[in-house]
Amino acid sequence: MRKSLAVLFSVLLCLSAAPAVAHAAERQLLHDAYGAYPRVIRTQHGGAGHDGRILATLTSNDDWGFYAPVYESTDEGETFEQVGEVRDPEGVYGKGMCCGTLYELPRAVGDYDAGTLLWAASYRQKAGADREIGIRVWASEDTGRSWEFVSEPVTSSGKPGVWEPEFNVDDTGALQLHYADERGDRFDQVNAQLSTTDLTNWSEPKHTLAMQPFEVRPGMPIVRKLPDGRHYYSYEICNYGERFCDPYFKISDDGADFGDPTAPGTQVGTAEGRHFEHSPTVSLFPGGPNGTRILLIGQIYVNADGEPNEGNGKTILANDNLGEGPWYEVPAPVEVANPVDDPCPNYSPALLPVDDGDTMLQLTADRTASGCQVFFGTGPSR
Repeated sequence: MRKSLAVLFSVLLCLSAAPAVAHAAERQLLHDAYGAYPRVIRTQHGGAGHDGRILATLTSNDDWGFYAPVYESTDEGETFEQVGEVRDPEGVYGKGMCCGTLYELPRAVGDYDAGTLLWAASYRQKAGADREIGIRVWASEDTGRSWEFVSEPVTSSGKPGVWEPEFNVDDTGALQLHYADERGDRFDQVNAQLSTTDLTNWSEPKHTLAMQPFEVRPGMPIVRKLPDGRHYYSYEICNYGERFCDPYFKISDDGADFGDPTAPGTQVGTAEGRHFEHSPTVSLFPGGPNGTRILLIGQIYVNADGEPNEGNGKTILANDNLGEGPWYEVPAPVEVANPVDDPCPNYSPALLPVDDGDTMLQLTADRTASGCQVFFGTGPSR
């Protein structure tokens, strides 16, 4: 039944335009229109003809409304071509869409096989005072070429919203959906999670981070599975302590339980206190004594006092001890001139290891004469 439902806005694109090409230390435009909030993955769970592709998504819009172009690279991030798009009816006609994510199922969930791609984003935030913002999930079983709507696990109403969805599969095989939630009276914002075993029926939400005083705002949850089987949980906490919207992490044994939601976790920064402000994302690279290096990038790179560092827009942080201890600096492949607290320049960038981990691929947004646009580039990961 599911396979027989043809979705009007699922599109297979075969583009004849010349692809963008990236060279070391040179950023290239990914999408020739508005672009923000990029995500990038490497397919590795679907078998022959599927695995080894790099897929990237972003938030864009056109005369129809908001949508997510899907790009593919088969040459380690040197070139990209558009192969599909997710065009949810709830994003058209100015209703709005933001903060989307791209995920590949590492194992079957319900009727969806390993290798199925999931897209999720927040929709309808521009739909007026009576808006109902929902996180909506779409699936692709042909490596991003076509997409079908799956479910809307969580919906808000009025001014509060639900934002920044991300996925992980826990050790039982259940799919976890993480997001930032502004609903409720005791907290300005919390991080929450839902779970499902079929992508249709979802659990009741539970808090993963919920902290006092009221104005403290956790957000930007991301989970990555470590090589030792544990799960690295990355997020930001705004309006807390001496720093503003800086990155923290916890490590879960099973990918479902992330500990005491009132505990802030471990703060991320260099020995000198340099750290990121806003929208951190993480990626796992090979290397280090444990076999894994964690690379973290955010929007604004600042000194311990919160003032922008000279490496702002040019820096990535790395750690060889699964997050413990001080982090160290690595040059960013894609430079952004002086990122500030704004939902475009260097906001929620994305990283991926290429060339067996010797090189990193970076996607990030920046303001141009044409507006906010997403760029990509590669450079050394060490």
